[in-house]
Amino acid sequence: MIHDPDLLDQLDALPKEAFDGEVFRGTRQSLDPLASSYSGGRWMQRDGAAVLYTSLAREGALAEISFHWGQLNPRPTKPVMLHTLRVVAHRTLKLVRADLATLGVPESAYGGVNMPRTQEIGAAVEFLGCDGLIAPCARWSCDNLILFPDRMGIDATMEIVHSEAVDWVTWATRYGLIT
Repeated sequence: MIHDPDLLDQLDALPKEAFDGEVFRGTRQSLDPLASSYSGGRWMQRDGAAVLYTSLAREGALAEISFHWGQLNPRPTKPVMLHTLRVVAHRTLKLVRADLATLGVPESAYGGVNMPRTQEIGAAVEFLGCDGLIAPCARWSCDNLILFPDRMGIDATMEIVHSEAVDWVTWATRYGLIT
């Protein structure tokens, strides 16, 4: 992929920080929660770099998977596996909502799906050698941590702390995410 030089300059000028903490990831029952994805998403195009989508809040992870599963027909009824992961990453870039607007992501469209601009940003962050991107969650009032496992050094950590089954339909209905 050819990256926009102006975008690379803007992102490179932003501070990078270490992350050491717990994050949350919702998956189907049979999926390894540490398995990277190449299927694309908000921050990476399909067949781009490997990504692992997580949230800094339990509710953020549940809101994200509830949004996506809520669009399926028929709607899945099996519980979500909610995993608590311990992550140590050494070079994450943090974006706040004001940064998104500056980078060409309209606030009004941020909750949509398959946004090419956020995918360009994610690919550029990974290209710059960052092992993670902290960005506002589109579905809950929290931040998400998007990891780029291929950029994580041998001293980085991703490990499962706890896993639990959650009735996502009941949870999403309670919070008005599905009807």
